[in-house]
Amino acid sequence: MVSFQHILVVASVLLLLSVITSKASGKLGVPTLLLFLLIGMLAGSEGPGRIHFNDPQTAQSVGVVALALGVFSGGLDTDWVSVRPVLAKGLALSTVGVFTTAALVGLFVNVTLHFTLLEGLLLGAIVSSTDASTVFAMLRSEKVSLKGQLKPLLELESGSNDPTAVFLTMSLIYLLTHPGAWGWPWGGWRSNSSITYG
Repeated sequence: MVSFQHILVVASVLLLLSVITSKASGKLGVPTLLLFLLIGMLAGSEGPGRIHFNDPQTAQSVGVVALALGVFSGGLDTDWVSVRPVLAKGLALSTVGVFTTAALVGLFVNVTLHFTLLEGLLLGAIVSSTDASTVFAMLRSEKVSLKGQLKPLLELESGSNDPTAVFLTMSLIYLLTHPGAWGWPWGGWRSNSSITYG
C-alpha cells in the first residue's frame, strides 16, 4: 500500500510543475491546458511517472468540482465594465452559438462517420464551448492586440458558454440513456436536477 508521505511528495511535485507550467505558458505562447495535459500524460501509468490511478468514483468527483470551478471562473475573471457594451452579442454567441455549433458538428458526424443523430449532437455539444482559462490567457498576452470590442466580446463568450454546453450535454446524455424520454427539455432538466441535488 502506498504511504501517505509518498502521496504527499508526488502531489507536491505535480503542484510545483503546474505552477511552473502556468508561469511559463505565457512566455512560450502555448495554452496552459495543453501543458497540463502533457504533465498528466508523463505522470500517468503509461509515462515515466508510472502513477497508476484506477478510481472512477474519485475521478468523477474531482471532475465535477473542476467543472464547477471552471463555470464560475468565467464570471469571476470577467471585467464587467468592459463587457457591458457587448453583453447582448456575447450572450447570443454563448447560447445560440453553442447550439448552432453543436448542431453543425452533430450533422457532420452523422453524415460522415455514420453516428446516430443524438450521438453526433452529443459530440457537438462536448466540443461546442471554448475553454475560458485558455482564451483569457491568450487574449491577455502581450502578443495579442485586438481592436474595438472584439476582445471583451470573446472574453464574455468564452466565460459564459459553459452552462449552455453543460445543460445541452447532460440533456443529450439523458436522451441517449433513456430512449423513451423524448420530453426534452424536461428530460435534460430532470437529469441536471438529479445531479445538482442528488
